[in-house]
Amino acid sequence: MTDRAGRRRARRIAIGTAVVLALAGMNGPWLYRFGTEQYHQYKINQPEYKAANGKWEIVEFPEEYRQNTIHAALLHTGKVLLVAGSGNNQDNFDAKKYDTRIWDPVKGTIKKVPTPTDLFCTGHTQLANGNLLIAGGTKRYEKLKGDVKKAGGLMVVHNENPDKPITLPAGTKFVGKENGKTFVSKDPVLVPRAKKNFDKETGEFLGNTPGYGRTYVEAQKEGAEYETGTQDNYTVQGLSGEDARNTYGIAEKLALDKKDFQGIDDAFEFDPVAEKYIKVDPMKESRWYPTLTTLSDGRILSVSGLDDIGQLVPGKNEVYDPKTKKWTYTEKVRQFPTYPALFLMQNGKIFYSGSNAGYGPDDVGRDPGVWDVETNKFTKIPGMSDANMLETSGTVLLPPAQDEKYMVIGGGGVGESRLSSEKTRIVDLKADAPRFVDGPSLDKGTRYPQASILPNDDVLVSGGSEDYRGRSDSNILEARIYDTEKNEFKRVADPLVGRNYHSGSILLPDGRVMFFGSDSLFADKANTKPGKFEQRIEIYTPPYLYGDQERPELSDGPETIERGESGTFTSKDAARVKNVRLIRPSASTHVTDVDQRSIALDFEADGDKLTVTVPENRNLVQAGWYMLFVTDGEGTPSKAQWVRVP
Repeated sequence: MTDRAGRRRARRIAIGTAVVLALAGMNGPWLYRFGTEQYHQYKINQPEYKAANGKWEIVEFPEEYRQNTIHAALLHTGKVLLVAGSGNNQDNFDAKKYDTRIWDPVKGTIKKVPTPTDLFCTGHTQLANGNLLIAGGTKRYEKLKGDVKKAGGLMVVHNENPDKPITLPAGTKFVGKENGKTFVSKDPVLVPRAKKNFDKETGEFLGNTPGYGRTYVEAQKEGAEYETGTQDNYTVQGLSGEDARNTYGIAEKLALDKKDFQGIDDAFEFDPVAEKYIKVDPMKESRWYPTLTTLSDGRILSVSGLDDIGQLVPGKNEVYDPKTKKWTYTEKVRQFPTYPALFLMQNGKIFYSGSNAGYGPDDVGRDPGVWDVETNKFTKIPGMSDANMLETSGTVLLPPAQDEKYMVIGGGGVGESRLSSEKTRIVDLKADAPRFVDGPSLDKGTRYPQASILPNDDVLVSGGSEDYRGRSDSNILEARIYDTEKNEFKRVADPLVGRNYHSGSILLPDGRVMFFGSDSLFADKANTKPGKFEQRIEIYTPPYLYGDQERPELSDGPETIERGESGTFTSKDAARVKNVRLIRPSASTHVTDVDQRSIALDFEADGDKLTVTVPENRNLVQAGWYMLFVTDGEGTPSKAQWVRVP
């Protein structure tokens, strides 16, 4: 800079300072606020601040590509699948406007994908072939009390004929024998034939057990006078002879009460290469809010959800075989609330943390424990603090996965409760007698916390709200990094966007974390102004990418490594690699992400070669695509290499 240019710059600064001082005399409070915000922006962009706290940035899609993202999954192409379905917007549902986007976080490109049905509140998990299995969704939006014009509810249809099933079409009329009121079915129902019962020792015929089916019915006309208050038997109109004698309905209260969402049985595999949905065999049960979890043999377990008449699926779980593309029931039933957090353990059993995201009675299926799906034995795990506040809590398998330690984060009371927990609870499933113990506090009661495993074995915990769906302006603009070795949280940079219901986070292959969604019920403290769905994506860059050390490089390795086998990669930084991690890509929704796990790999460095070995346990290392990260002694990760474990 020349002396003249320097004098000009000094003069501009002096003039600017004089103007600021003059403004301060006229409008001190305004200047203070302006100055504070300017200083904050200056501070959070300083290299030393970012190296200690990381940085948040907002990604706002062009208007034509925005949507109400409910589900997100990282694909092995490095792109992110963003699924809205109808996006919790009944106008979209009524118009059959269902949305999906594919976003490339490296190139910044966005693509619209045709969406075959309403995948709002579906379930999903990563498959061994790299596809994403998606099952369930929305058949009908809820109707709140006051909006329900026709009395309605569940009709259980019985068939006492042991020789044949019967199908009743939609529009079938049921007339109460006592109340005389007529109700009409909304959907067809198949009622199996009755079962003949015989004494096992004598062979004596003991009678028939009726077959039964369920259908949703509504009164023919609007009005409270068509409600029923007690159970009644119903004759089925339109039947004659033997069918009329053997077929009847039984219904409890049919009323103008709130009607819950109804689920669908549709299932799809999303192909990341073709970037399209592929329809597969439908589930046996319709499900809205189900959890999909990989089993020991590679099949997929589908659990819970609201069915096609808006009732919690009564413990009828099923499995999907990726080879045959078919579903079969499990032999025994077990009921959970919707979106239960279910994780495959190294012994092949399923760990249920108690975390869930909604519907179901408060006294059924809410205790954490270990579930043997084959025998249906369930062993409860004691010690959970704030055990009545596990709804909308998050659960994460702490890295490395070999340690089999889980953290349950925050949560709230059942339903629209105002209760929320600031607790974290940790359980070591390898202990002789596993028991939850409290971990570090979140400081505030937190529903809907987002948690993402980082390549350096830390866990990023961010967002959430103190009240149900962010009521009373209760979003928590705080983020913490959990140190798994020290068992402590460190506050880091605050997120820019509040995230509560219908939000989530995904670790990206470059080591950053993306956040999506949020669906506040209200937009003000007084709870008078309806909330607006948060369509912006936010990216958090952790402190490890702002250090002085260059990130390790990794290249030229095999695309496939068998369990128990090794693969060699090229890295000029092989000598300074401290850890190697195989991280399963996330599939996140409703505070539920049972896919993410970080597996420690043994490795050897030789010059610029790094040889890594995959563990043999198929329950630890489920078949599929993984991100392979290496980190140095400072915790700085490489960019991921994609590796498939067959």
